[in-house]
Amino acid sequence: PLRQFKGVPQEVIRKAEGKQFPWYRYFDLTPPELGELIGIPNAGRLVHRLVHNFPNLQLQAQVQPITRSLIRIDLTITPDFQWDEKIHGAAETFHILVEDVDGEIVLFHDLFVLRQRYTGDEHNVTITVPMFEPVPPNYYISVVSDRWLHAETRLPISFKHLILPEKFPPPTPLLDLQPLPLSALHNTEFEKIYSSTIKTFNKIQTQVFQALYTSDENVFIGAPTGSGKTICAEFALLRLWSKRDGSRAVCIEPYQEMVDQRVEEWRRKFCNVQGGKEILSLTGESSADLRQLEKGDVIVCTPTQWDVLSRRWRQRKNVQTIALLIADEIQLVGGEVGPTYEVIISRTRYACEQTKTKTRIVACGVSLANARDLGEWIGAPSHAIFNFSPGSRPLDMDIHLQSFSIPHFPSLMIAMSKPAYLAIVEYASTKPIIIFVSSRKQCRLTVDDLLMHCAADENPDRLLNIEVEDLQPHLDHISDKGLVECLKHGVGYYHEAMDKQDKRIVERLFQSGAIQVLVASKDTAWSLPVASYMVIIMGVQYYEGKEHRYVDYPVMDVLQMMGRACRPMEDERSRCVLMCQQTRKDFYKKFLAEGLPIESHLPTHLIHDFFLAEIAVKTIENKQEALDILTWTYFYRRLTQNPNYYNLHNVTHDHLSDHLSELVENTLQELANSKCIAIEDEMDVSALNLGMIAAYYNISYVTVEVYTLSLKERTKLKGLLEVVSTSAEFESIPIRRHEDVLLRRIYDRVPVKLDKPDFEAPNFKTFLLLQAHFSRIQLPADLVADQVLVLEKILNLLSACVDVMSSNAWLNALGAMDLSQMCVQAMWETDSPLKQIPHFDPEVIKRCKEAGIESVYDIMEMEDSNRNQLLQMDARQMRDVATFVNSYPTLDVSYELVKGDYTAGVPITMLVSLARDADEDNPDDDQSAVAPFYPRKKMANWWVVIGEPSNRQLHVIKRVTISKSLSVKLEFTLPKGMHGLKLYVICDSYVGADHDLSIDPIEVAEGEESDSDEDDSDEMEE
Repeated sequence: PLRQFKGVPQEVIRKAEGKQFPWYRYFDLTPPELGELIGIPNAGRLVHRLVHNFPNLQLQAQVQPITRSLIRIDLTITPDFQWDEKIHGAAETFHILVEDVDGEIVLFHDLFVLRQRYTGDEHNVTITVPMFEPVPPNYYISVVSDRWLHAETRLPISFKHLILPEKFPPPTPLLDLQPLPLSALHNTEFEKIYSSTIKTFNKIQTQVFQALYTSDENVFIGAPTGSGKTICAEFALLRLWSKRDGSRAVCIEPYQEMVDQRVEEWRRKFCNVQGGKEILSLTGESSADLRQLEKGDVIVCTPTQWDVLSRRWRQRKNVQTIALLIADEIQLVGGEVGPTYEVIISRTRYACEQTKTKTRIVACGVSLANARDLGEWIGAPSHAIFNFSPGSRPLDMDIHLQSFSIPHFPSLMIAMSKPAYLAIVEYASTKPIIIFVSSRKQCRLTVDDLLMHCAADENPDRLLNIEVEDLQPHLDHISDKGLVECLKHGVGYYHEAMDKQDKRIVERLFQSGAIQVLVASKDTAWSLPVASYMVIIMGVQYYEGKEHRYVDYPVMDVLQMMGRACRPMEDERSRCVLMCQQTRKDFYKKFLAEGLPIESHLPTHLIHDFFLAEIAVKTIENKQEALDILTWTYFYRRLTQNPNYYNLHNVTHDHLSDHLSELVENTLQELANSKCIAIEDEMDVSALNLGMIAAYYNISYVTVEVYTLSLKERTKLKGLLEVVSTSAEFESIPIRRHEDVLLRRIYDRVPVKLDKPDFEAPNFKTFLLLQAHFSRIQLPADLVADQVLVLEKILNLLSACVDVMSSNAWLNALGAMDLSQMCVQAMWETDSPLKQIPHFDPEVIKRCKEAGIESVYDIMEMEDSNRNQLLQMDARQMRDVATFVNSYPTLDVSYELVKGDYTAGVPITMLVSLARDADEDNPDDDQSAVAPFYPRKKMANWWVVIGEPSNRQLHVIKRVTISKSLSVKLEFTLPKGMHGLKLYVICDSYVGADHDLSIDPIEVAEGEESDSDEDDSDEMEE
């Protein structure tokens, strides 16, 4: 094999070939031994270097059965050689082969490209291969180099201990029933809701009607997307309302966009039912959410929002008395929001059992393979589990699978555009089409390719169905110039980072049939409000920045995309063209016809935080209770059905209980190691301060541990920014292909630098996006979308920082409070507070400075005429300024120390009263902060702190919301000596609205003799 290197002396090769020494043993020898072997001592070092430049890979594999005839292999490839650019160039290609036991049939073949940048990392490759019965003893995986002889690694995978999952029950047959008329509801008011849109209910709705509308059992409905499951869920709502006892319902939707759509749709439908029903969504801020819960008839929210509210179900009557829980898109229990989804439904069942009040659960999802487990887990009796086969759509769907075998992703997308164009011309030359692609950037590229094919056919406007003159008025309102050009030719695109108004115009044009093709990015599959005759899915892979590789879409997303092809009112049939890699073709063929098996991801992803939340509210007080709660989860149901998936190797009762006890032991031990809980007598558990913080703000236990270890008494702003960016919550920020170029450019423009920037790490990207937010740098659309993700999470994390620092009695917790103001108002703390007022650009601020106006209060107090002359703005801008200035908080703070002798170690009490000048004409002022740069609604909260600046000690802290006025009682103890204390009142949403008052020095005597007769509590007003 040495002959494959350039410039190796002939003599060395001749001698090496003369020795019949096996090649694989060369790797174990040291340079002197190699020299001795060949007989040329001084060539030893050279040969040793070459041997270690020879491409050599280490393999590890883990097997997880998905169904009885399909197994998934996770292959980890670790490069084990020195990379040398002269020898290897920029990339090496390898073939991955999976062969059966006799080495006769190749079950799987794919290319793997190793790039120079990532030679030090592990690489993961996911392979699905068919399984045959009887089970063979093993398979072989080989990884063979494309251009090096002898460079191959073989790994046998043994199936000795393989336990295949149980067989799946057959789907529910779709009966040929007479469609029910609307009058079946027996309630004229309810019939009115539907009479304008439909005449009769469809087959699926008819078959589940009895279970939903005439009984109170828990129900599971699995049917393909687009078969009218929303109306099925509405049956359950109408059933609840027909009792007229005013009980509430909660509807869980997996993503925020879907929540907003559902709220809008139901407000339209139910605004007149029984005098109008309140349909509300949650904000994620718990005080505001509890108020919403009080007011609403139906609450629509995401799993995470409901998780935070329902944690304290024991104290919250309103959570216990929920009469109906609608769980939509329940198949996502196996997806990314899965573990949280699983926790809230398990908790609901557990709470019903404990409080003996009935909460009805109605779950809807796509057709599943293992619906029986899911149905039993939500507590539905066997006659109320409806799982129709994937073929039972309201319209028959023709599915075309086209496979490609091009490894290079950009060329693959270009190769797919011509077949997509031909499919449009052939199958749907006049009907609407939606095309799904993997990313926002790909939307534009695909649109350009399609228009190019149209132009090549000398018919550039074939996709536009109205005259350009009629289209023009719509185009004038669109802010994205590239979009206007595309729409003129009848093609629109739609992605998550688009402007809201642009989205609405594109929806309208597509729905009315003016444009014929809509190219959408994969992330909008769940929130796209339009349907079409044909859907084309171009490629089923997207780039995963954390692992530098292309990963497959989850099957649930693919089914969701296919469900967009469904217009029962207009078409007879629908079509779907699925373009995928050759290796995935059989996989999709199988699942599109059979239904989807879903497994639980609770033990791998969320179990620590689940336990911690339950321990913090005292639902779990010992290890036995932790085990009991696990038995309510979906994970427990699947553990016995597919043991190998969860690393369990035997299904006897003893094995099962050992496996679960070990899981509980390890989880609790890890929580104890990170100082979140305490375990006493090997049995009882209780939450410690850190655990309480993590559970209260719903952040990961890892994050809180990082905060405790990294925040110090002297941590400044830069340190805080760094620590907060490394939170585990930001691991999921997407990293796109070739994004580092852009990030470098931003990095050059922000003030705070790092020692070792890594442009492909999510935490570094978070660090940059936050600074770009403070500096108000204009970012491209997808970075703006990522920035919103960061900002939505950051305030909770900062409040947790404040708590961690103040529980150590450090006064620099004030720094985290400043950071929180900076995040809401998008400015640096060194900027002028005037910058937060709308339309105040640097010029206006400079003019104000020269006039001696420094703060927002100065602007309030100016005479109108002077103000107008100084600001020079038009009426609309002045209105915005007025809104801001009027909502800017003005507080009167006064305090009083309770009289008495102060001795060390005895609590001293201080009463602080806070009053706000609220507008008299606007009594129900909801105190949301005016923050044009912050993506969500934000209520203004305040921290009241007593600290001692001389030794950086924080004595007491309290967080409050002030509506009109409020008095707070603070207790603290002081050691002996003179103390110059300060009272701080700090806002979390506005810059420059804080107060700090110096308190007259207090002298504290020793603990034992109380001989101090000075009392200094003269009130002082500011």
